Amino acid sequence: MHGPLISASEKVNPTPVVAILASELEVYLNTAGALAKAWVSAQGFEASFGETLSIPSASGEIETVLFGCGHKQSEALETGAALSKSLPAGAFELSTGFDEIAGIALGFALASYRFDAYKDVAAAKSQLVIADESILEELAPIVAGTRLAKDLINTPANDMGPEELTAAATQLFDEHGGTSKVIIGSRLETEFPLVHAVGNGSDRAPRLVDAIWGKDTDTKITLVGKGVIFDSGGLDVKPAAGMILMKKDMGGAANVLGLAAMIMKAKLPVRLRVIIPAVENAISGRSFRPSDIFKSRKGLTVEIGNTDAEGRLVLADALALADEESPELIIDMATLTGAARVALGPDLPPYYTDDEELAETIAVHSEAVNDPLWRLPLWKPYKKYITSKTADLANINTSGAGFAGSITAALFLQRFVENAGSWAHFDIYGWTPIEKDFRTHGGEAQAIRALFDTLKTRFG
Repeated sequence: MHGPLISASEKVNPTPVVAILASELEVYLNTAGALAKAWVSAQGFEASFGETLSIPSASGEIETVLFGCGHKQSEALETGAALSKSLPAGAFELSTGFDEIAGIALGFALASYRFDAYKDVAAAKSQLVIADESILEELAPIVAGTRLAKDLINTPANDMGPEELTAAATQLFDEHGGTSKVIIGSRLETEFPLVHAVGNGSDRAPRLVDAIWGKDTDTKITLVGKGVIFDSGGLDVKPAAGMILMKKDMGGAANVLGLAAMIMKAKLPVRLRVIIPAVENAISGRSFRPSDIFKSRKGLTVEIGNTDAEGRLVLADALALADEESPELIIDMATLTGAARVALGPDLPPYYTDDEELAETIAVHSEAVNDPLWRLPLWKPYKKYITSKTADLANINTSGAGFAGSITAALFLQRFVENAGSWAHFDIYGWTPIEKDFRTHGGEAQAIRALFDTLKTRFG
């Protein structure tokens, strides 16, 4: 593995890092020698969390780095992130006082992420040497998948159109020996009418990518990601402030591809399918309109109440395709509703499923890997909020009050899944607005570490 984590076999002569609890600092200094004790006293080091101090040798070179743990051992990812942000330039190896080396290494790698495609950005100045090769092997899929998801989201829409997004998917599957096909043009209009309707207003043609990896005899897992590369709102145009972050409206597709990368790199014994409807919701004479009615791939008719509720439309056709082969599990991910963010904020995506065992498993793994998720209910009485007087469904809440926006969107999607063994929907934000611990500002990989851990346990 290259980048922030390096193998001990590269022989870089790393500097040891010693973790010190504030309560144990005095004990450590009494055994560290007079020079180190005098240096620590002179520098005012108190071992508060994230505080580091380089201890020089008699010749003036860095001999050891002390890392403050505060009053208790922090969560491993947070410790790794603090190391990434506080260590000086060079190569370092965790010495005494550190637990959960794999978690610390992952936090270090995640916090070291930089997006430098358009501007020279200072690379993370420090590297962590990992002696245990099995840890590097375990973390490689996770680091690669999260980086892919973040890079795709961070790329602006002028360079990340429907064609580029589907190309990223086909390239990923090509690299791992999978196959893919892209549906575009008249065939898209006939077979995926909702996808075509949403994307038809843009000069950049809508399309759908359908990619497969693995053996047909293995358990079938299908991932569906919302790939709206930019959302103007369509004819129900968003205000300017509402469009600022709309390059991230393909965050569902980006995270699905990140999860797919993890699965393929780890060689999980599943037959993986990824379906991404890639569109731009733009404004032109070809744009779909409020009150238009379209027949979906599944045959259900949908009345358009608002053209800014486009994500569920493209997902509906994609989910219908996924459901036709009755896979064991369908997972869809989308930056779908502002209501989810109002309810839970940007860092805690809700998920929906009627599979109680799957819901509990996801919750357990979410907590275990510090990838926060919160289950919300598919509350059946709210189905009346997505009824239409002229079609089978409405793409907005027709109650007049706008209640339960994330739940009603999930209920809409549920109508297009009936054959799969299980289905789970994730209404993610895909963005970290304020950098914190191991989460860097910008495009965010959400839910995919928890899902990867879930899939490894369930199907690995």
